[in-house]
Amino acid sequence: MSNDDKNDRSNRDTHYATLRRAVRDSKRERGEIPTPPLKRQKSNKDWKPPQLQAEQVFLYGLHTVRAALANPQRKLIKLSVTQNAFARLDLEESTPLPFPVEFVSPQDIDKVLGPEAIHQGVMLETRALPMRRLEALKESPLLLVLDQVTDPHNVGAIMRSAVAFGAGAVVTTQRHSPTESGVLAKSASGALELIPYIQVTNLADALEELHRLGFQTIGLDSEGPAELERSFNGERVALVLGSEGKGLRQKTRETVTALARLDMPGEIKSLNVSNAAAVALYAARQHLVKIS
Repeated sequence: MSNDDKNDRSNRDTHYATLRRAVRDSKRERGEIPTPPLKRQKSNKDWKPPQLQAEQVFLYGLHTVRAALANPQRKLIKLSVTQNAFARLDLEESTPLPFPVEFVSPQDIDKVLGPEAIHQGVMLETRALPMRRLEALKESPLLLVLDQVTDPHNVGAIMRSAVAFGAGAVVTTQRHSPTESGVLAKSASGALELIPYIQVTNLADALEELHRLGFQTIGLDSEGPAELERSFNGERVALVLGSEGKGLRQKTRETVTALARLDMPGEIKSLNVSNAAAVALYAARQHLVKIS
C-alpha cells in the first residue's frame, strides 16, 4: 500500500469517526442514550452542596438547559457556561440575552454542582416553575399520579414517558417525592419543561378531586384483580403508581376507582416503576384512541 493510499484511508477513518461522535453527542443531548460519567481526578468527599434559596434551582446539561431556555414560563437568572458549551447551545452571541451570561471553566461549575454532575459545561440558575392546580387539568384525558416515588431519576424517566404519550401532568405528593432540581430535570431530559409537575399535600384528597373532574383512577398493583387493558371504562384516565418495594399505600388503594395489574407472561412479574409507567401509559393511550 502506497503512502497516498494510507493517508486517504487515515483521512477517511478520521472523517467517519468524527461523524460517529457527532451522532453520539446529538443522541446524548436528546437523552436517547446515557452520557458516560467523566473520569475526574478530584474526589467529591470535600464538596458540600450550596445552600439554595427558596425557589432557586440550578439546571445543567445541554439538552436540559436548551429546553429551559425555550420555556416562556421559566424565570431565568444566570447562565454559567464554557465557551465550547455556549457554541453548542446555538445562542446568538451578538444578540443581547435577557439574562446575564458568565463564561466559566468546567471546574467552576463543579464547585457548585459537585464533581459527579454530568453538566457538559453548562449550568442555568432559574426560579422554580409556577405551581399548577388540579382544576387546570380538567381538559386532559390522561394523567399520571405517583404515590411517594422518591428517586428523582425514576421520576425524571417517568416524565419523559408521560410527555411521549401525551399525558397532561404528573401528580405527586409534597412529602417523600423529589422537588424540582437539577437531578430531576437532567433525568427528565427536557420533559420537566413540557409537562406540569404538581405536588399535592394529601394524595387521597387529590384522587377524590380527580374523580369529581371525571377521571377514572386506576392503581397499578402486581396482584391487581384484573388486567389493566380490561379495566378502562372512561374518557379520562389517571394512572396511579406506587413506590418500588412498598407499592401503593393502603389509603391510596382504598381511594382509587380500580386496582389493576400489568399482565406479564414471563418469569418476572414486576417492573421498575419507570418501565411500568411507560407500559401503562401506552395501554391507556390505546384505550383513549379507540373510544375517540
